[in-house]
Amino acid sequence: MSMNGIDISRWQAGINLAAVPCEFVVIKATEGTTYVNPYCDQHFRQAAELGKKLGVYHFAGGGNAVAEAEYFVKNIRGYIGRAMLVLDFEIQNMADGAAWSKQWLDRVFELTRVKPVIYMSNYMANHLDWSSAAKAGYPLWNAYYYAYGTPMGYNPNAPLPERLGAWGKALLYQYTSEGRLGGYNGYLDLDVFYGNPDDWEHYVRVKETEDPTPQPDPTPQPTITYRIQPGDTLGGIAARYGTTVPALAQLNGITNPNRIYAGQVIRIPVGSTHPVEPAYYVVRRGDTLGGIARRFGTTYQKLAQLNGIRNPNLIYVGQRLRIH
Repeated sequence: MSMNGIDISRWQAGINLAAVPCEFVVIKATEGTTYVNPYCDQHFRQAAELGKKLGVYHFAGGGNAVAEAEYFVKNIRGYIGRAMLVLDFEIQNMADGAAWSKQWLDRVFELTRVKPVIYMSNYMANHLDWSSAAKAGYPLWNAYYYAYGTPMGYNPNAPLPERLGAWGKALLYQYTSEGRLGGYNGYLDLDVFYGNPDDWEHYVRVKETEDPTPQPDPTPQPTITYRIQPGDTLGGIAARYGTTVPALAQLNGITNPNRIYAGQVIRIPVGSTHPVEPAYYVVRRGDTLGGIARRFGTTYQKLAQLNGIRNPNLIYVGQRLRIH
């Protein structure tokens, strides 16, 4: 069984989804870290009221992958558990595009517990090594226009390309950008989903985490005190002392780990055996990648590699860098 549907963005601002035949609608939500589709919520609410299966997607901007993932999640909070989440990756000349995408997918899954889908052209699917994304269970939405230049209606049996990269199969297939459907005076992207409505829900549902094995009450740890300095972050302090942000927050009664202030005195556990979580730093005016690296005991080359920075001399105020 399969389902027919469309994907839309601001270019279809005036579309009346009640008049257009479709079983699902995937809507552009965000792009990069600065753009939100102004029609996304309007289209989402209309499709939901009509009982359509739903998805929302982020158009990759190629900046910091973690920052783009967090921007996407921030803007689609109300859709989590109601829509398929999708990364639209179309950056042709990005050599580390597969690694960048995996970082985005992982961060979105970490924040939402919904396994995202990744959309790309068939060329891109075979141009880069996507094995890590495929092995991690992120499904493919393949785009390949087998009859380019020929307007058409739905064709759920559209022939898939022989090669589908690391996946070997596709969850969705966009087979034309020149679709013509009743109720809309213009071209539409037409897609087929290889499954039924219950299958679609599998990719919408928030995944439950396993219950942790009950542990005995921990033995109290000795602590030291630390006075927060200008520019400190809880993540940076945790990285420096081999502990974690949650451990510091819990120990010091900090409800918002992003809100600490210079002069504040906190306790830090001594001899922590917790695994060190990723630490982040927000770039401030006057910062350089080399200066940040020295501050956290690493190198600018490692920071550049970790954050997908191609030019170490180009960082910007407000940019969120992963330190380790």
